[in-house]
Amino acid sequence: MSDLPILVLNAGSSSLKYQLVVPETAEVQAKGIIERIGEPGSAVADHAAAMQAMTKDLAAAGVDLDVTGLCAVGHRVVHGGPDLSDPTIIDDDVLNEIKDLIPLAPLHNPGAISGIEAARAEFDVPHVAIFDTAFFNTLPAAAATYAIPRDLAQSYRIRRYGFHGTSHQYVSRAAAELVGRDLAELNQIVLHLGNGCSASAIRGGLAIDTSMGLTPLQGLVMGTRSGDVDPGLHTFLHNELGMTIAEIDTLLNKQSGLKGMAGVNDFRALEEQRSTGDGAAQLAFEVYVHRLKHYIGAYLALLGQLDVLSFTAGVGENSPSLRAAVADGLDVLGFVVDPELNDVRSNFARVISPDGAPITIAVVPTNEELAIARETAALLQSNSDS
Repeated sequence: MSDLPILVLNAGSSSLKYQLVVPETAEVQAKGIIERIGEPGSAVADHAAAMQAMTKDLAAAGVDLDVTGLCAVGHRVVHGGPDLSDPTIIDDDVLNEIKDLIPLAPLHNPGAISGIEAARAEFDVPHVAIFDTAFFNTLPAAAATYAIPRDLAQSYRIRRYGFHGTSHQYVSRAAAELVGRDLAELNQIVLHLGNGCSASAIRGGLAIDTSMGLTPLQGLVMGTRSGDVDPGLHTFLHNELGMTIAEIDTLLNKQSGLKGMAGVNDFRALEEQRSTGDGAAQLAFEVYVHRLKHYIGAYLALLGQLDVLSFTAGVGENSPSLRAAVADGLDVLGFVVDPELNDVRSNFARVISPDGAPITIAVVPTNEELAIARETAALLQSNSDS
């Protein structure tokens, strides 16, 4: 079954990312993105039209799904809520459950639902949902629970869910392979640093804490998101500036983070500005690093002992200066980066700490599409075996 490709879809409100992956070999037969779905003047009216545009793009790339065959479609779904955690075959009941979770992910789940509906109409194969929150379903109650009235939290499913779970799970497994040790015996911290950023503490392959919460806004400083702020900031902005909840939400999600502090959300642009002596860029960098150290310290305390710290995603994989800054001053805790190893550019997982260091520091490229494809294939294989 796994020698046939799986179509991995990541549908947003106005975009459709796709990748045709062979799970067994990790071969990517095709990939691309359809953008401006449903926008004024766009030739792509809706997600159904996006599926047709994708099929045309695949054909132009020499991929005819009718000829090559398609094993299944794996869908990235951001929010699975408290109940949907394992990879799940999508039927009408599951789709309705995902729709029921829209209040928890109003920016993300509607796009995924549109993509699922369009893909189910287009491809007569099994469709599998892989939930971004799933890996963090193992969080202990003490980590997942907010200190708000219990009845309110239970009635409205308010808790820490965490996001980027597919990436954190993939990287933690890859890191165990890199260091040649059993995943079950490792304590790990994974830093997923892209335009969105999250950290996780992982014991024996199971997540025990993560930086994102009910929404992807909580936690680390990000490209355009603030990460942690005093919850009272909302009241302050409303009382002093007359801002509405919607305006505050836009401010914290789209106008804050690196963009709010330095005017750019791309980390490469931030480093360019730093190199010219730009004070705002330097401060933004320092705030970013400060927040990372804050979470690393907290997770070190929770884990008690750490074996591997992994950097992943666009910033984590490609910014030696950021990695060096995070480790700077933490040598007393066992965090040491080898400058030469840190400066190596590679698409492969690699260790950047010196031999014999108390904590292995690694750069582990993430591959969420491959992870989704393999989770999808594993579910189908399990179902066929049972």
